[in-house]
This record gives sequence, structure tokens and C-alpha cells, in this order.
Amino acid sequence: MLDVVVLASGRGSNFAALLDAQQSAELPIRIRALLSDKSAAPALDIARAAGIDAIVLAPRDFADRAAFDRALFARAAQFHPGLIVLAGYMRVIDAAVVNEWHGRMINIHPSLLPKYPGLHTHARAIEVGDGVHGASVHFVTAQLDGGPVIAQAQIPVLDGDTPDTLAARLLPLEHRLLAASVDAIARHRIALGNHGVECDGKPLVAPLCLQADGGLRAVG
Repeated sequence: MLDVVVLASGRGSNFAALLDAQQSAELPIRIRALLSDKSAAPALDIARAAGIDAIVLAPRDFADRAAFDRALFARAAQFHPGLIVLAGYMRVIDAAVVNEWHGRMINIHPSLLPKYPGLHTHARAIEVGDGVHGASVHFVTAQLDGGPVIAQAQIPVLDGDTPDTLAARLLPLEHRLLAASVDAIARHRIALGNHGVECDGKPLVAPLCLQADGGLRAVG
């Protein structure tokens, strides 16, 4: 059983999806805590309703970003997680703190990385005329949204799509993608090796792809 701590800044839909999968025994994990930088984040209410520790630290209470990050991750470490999941956590994390969790922290990002790191990914995909959009789960490194990608989910960009409609269609796939990626890590199928992501002990040449059955498959 893999102990997991989740960080979220907002509504917590990806956190809720992980929690649902845990509660239905689909995932061999135990979510120990939900940490947030926003006292009004709905994700905190989801955690409290499930009896999971919901913890808030306010960045304004610390001298700088590095001090806040050290405090937040020290609090996370008290739960002895084997994995930290960034699920809509909207802050850039200090590089020294990230390095302490090398290979033990993942993030879900709403684009087909390396395309569109950062914000406004759906609008950017539409603006350039992409025919395909998606989401990625990656190991976190000091480079913003630049860590090795584990798996991706893809959807077509339809005529008339807006950032809101594209986001709404992608969100259910994000939930499944994150759950499948956490499952693969919990079952020791996925790890970060010296030369990138490894699947079943072998280097991945391309991110795994989410399938209709909810599983992850190698491309090609």
C-alpha cells in the first residue's frame, strides 16, 4: 500500500478522482493528507468530508517562497508519503525542495507536454490550430512542467471549441490518466531511473498512452 499526500490549490477534482478510486479499491494507495496554499480551496472540504487530514499553510506567513515550500513539504513529510501528487497545485516549487523529492513527486498538467507548459494551455492549443490536445502526468523537476513524462491522454480539438469546452471534455480523461499513473507507480511498474522514466524496468521511449479501458499502453 502506497502512502500518498496530495497538494491542491483549487476545486480538487483530480484529488476527488483519486479518492474515489482509493475508496473503491481500484488503487493500492492510502491518501494520508491534502495540503493547500489556499484556505478557501474546495479540495480541503473534500478531504475533510472523507476524514483525511486537510492542512493549509499561507504563503504570506513566510519570508519568501523557499521558506514556505520548506515548511509545506516538512508538513507533508510527517505523513511519510511514498508519493506526493500535485493535483491542481498552482505554485512553482523551490528547486532545492523539489530535488529532495526526486522521483517521488508527480504532477498532472493539461497539455501534451512539452507543448504549453504553464498556464492557459487550452487557449494556446486553440490559438495555434492544434488538431489534438490532451493532458500529461510527469515526474516533477525544477523545470516548470519539464520533468520526464509518464503518460498522456489525447482528445481532438473540435471546430468551435472554446477553452472552456475543451477543458470540460478533457477533464474526465485527466481523472483517469492520473489514477492510472498513480496505480502504475504504486504497483512498482513505473519509476524514475537514471536515464528517465522506466516501465517494468525498461526505459520508456515515449510516454504511455491512456486507453479506453483506463489502462496505460506503450505507443507503437
